[in-house]
Amino acid sequence: MTIEQKLRQIVAETFLVGDESASLQGDDSFIEKGLIDSTGILQLVEIVEQEFGFKVEDEDLIPENLDSINRLVAFVERKMLACSEAGASAADSASTASCSAGVASSVAD
Repeated sequence: MTIEQKLRQIVAETFLVGDESASLQGDDSFIEKGLIDSTGILQLVEIVEQEFGFKVEDEDLIPENLDSINRLVAFVERKMLACSEAGASAADSASTASCSAGVASSVAD
């Protein structure tokens, strides 16, 4: 399953009712479409952290990262890349601290 497919599944199962997921375009704003409010964003962040094995930092909580499927996919890919690079370079302890061993395995599922 790709990152996009996994994120679409998460959004559909958590925030959409019925067959709304078919009409959700990649660039549709979750907030503007009324799918997710501020509390929902926090719920989405928690699910993403658990599913992909990294911590979403406070500075990551911006619409540019979380307000559509496409933005969320790009954000998760960036975080996963940063985590894999941090794992290769143990000198960057701050980045490594926000990553966990689950990053690589979550995409393989």
